[in-house]
Amino acid sequence: MLPQKSIAFYTLGCKVNYSESSFIANQFNHNGFTIKNFNDKADIYVINTCAVTSTAVKKSRNIINKALHNNPDSFIVVTGCITETEKLALSEINEIGLIVGANEKFSLFDLICRKINSEVELGSYNLTEKSFYPSFSSGERTRSFLKIQDGCDYFCSYCVIPYARGRSRSDTVNNIVKNASNIVAKGIREIVLTGINIGDFRNNQGERLVDVLLALEKIEGLYRIRMSSVEPDLLTDDILQLTSQSEKILNHFHLPLQSGSNRILKLMNRKYQIELFRERLFKIKELMPDACIGTDIITGFPTETESDFNDSLGFLESLPLSYMHVFSYSKRNQTQASKMGENVPPSLKKERTNVLLSLADQKKTIFYSTQIGKIHQVLFESKNDKGYIHGFSKNYLKVKMLYDKYLINKIVSIPLTTIDNDGVFVEDKKNIIKTV
Repeated sequence: MLPQKSIAFYTLGCKVNYSESSFIANQFNHNGFTIKNFNDKADIYVINTCAVTSTAVKKSRNIINKALHNNPDSFIVVTGCITETEKLALSEINEIGLIVGANEKFSLFDLICRKINSEVELGSYNLTEKSFYPSFSSGERTRSFLKIQDGCDYFCSYCVIPYARGRSRSDTVNNIVKNASNIVAKGIREIVLTGINIGDFRNNQGERLVDVLLALEKIEGLYRIRMSSVEPDLLTDDILQLTSQSEKILNHFHLPLQSGSNRILKLMNRKYQIELFRERLFKIKELMPDACIGTDIITGFPTETESDFNDSLGFLESLPLSYMHVFSYSKRNQTQASKMGENVPPSLKKERTNVLLSLADQKKTIFYSTQIGKIHQVLFESKNDKGYIHGFSKNYLKVKMLYDKYLINKIVSIPLTTIDNDGVFVEDKKNIIKTV
């Protein structure tokens, strides 16, 4: 019998981490543990970390301190990506009871039980072999994040993730369909396909991402299939054609660009140049004029000149983008870029980031304005946020209405009317055309 029965989770980083944390928490829940809010006093705290930026690493350390503040006598478990990239630093934190490698987090229930019963002697547990472990989130009533792929073979010069999560590996289509069917059985209507590089989905059966999409389309009761980020060189014509003809696969694409300068893209070890990126975006718009297209941009990469930045700015201005995520370059040890030096001052990084954030706001406003007056299908979520209920359209417009619990997990066909700071505000529920 375990003396400690309450456990709390804190997750940082990507949707893959969130799907994994949710999946792992269910193992504890099904075995009699009480799942608590991280801000509450718990016997065990599990921190699923992120290492993508130095800020994420710093935040991970702050969360460890927060857990100790919540309960100084608690058992602290750290897992996730910084266990691979910050091993030495973590091993020097005496308050951590167990360090579990990123790929071994799926053994957490067994490891924690054994550690508490003094059956694990070491303070860390890590294997070199990287297998694929499927997972999906189940905390939301309306959507689930389903992991179909893990790891990355791209080794972009700024990115530490391949060192933390290992090489690219994927699930099988049969197993994905099985997990998706389980999700649908819970009443969840939208599945978001997640992974570190889902466009690189491939397995020993020769299956690719388009095969996953074709199989999921056939699941009865699954209304929506949304793809997370796909590298532009991996967004193939067959995926675009299928999406443009599908009632279930959503016309929302996130294609990371990182820089609008071919010189910087080469230094970043990206697998394309801006010409291919442009071609993919305009191909999407040709097939799906109302598609939402987002991207990621890094400012201040080593050796980025004023000319390089202006090239990026001009290129971004020319594209039919719907939103942009903008990040200042963050040096990560182990990467090729960390050896290039940091010749762009922090103040200049911030200035360039702010310029692109302003452009991002403009792009989003323009995209939203093109959708006003059109009828959209919106899936509403459960949260009551200051008297409003929020949802997302197929093409990722954020929509809000006055709260009505009847709308929870409903797909509502409605004309969009007014843009506000929170997205689109639909003032009158009488405008609802159809509810599914």
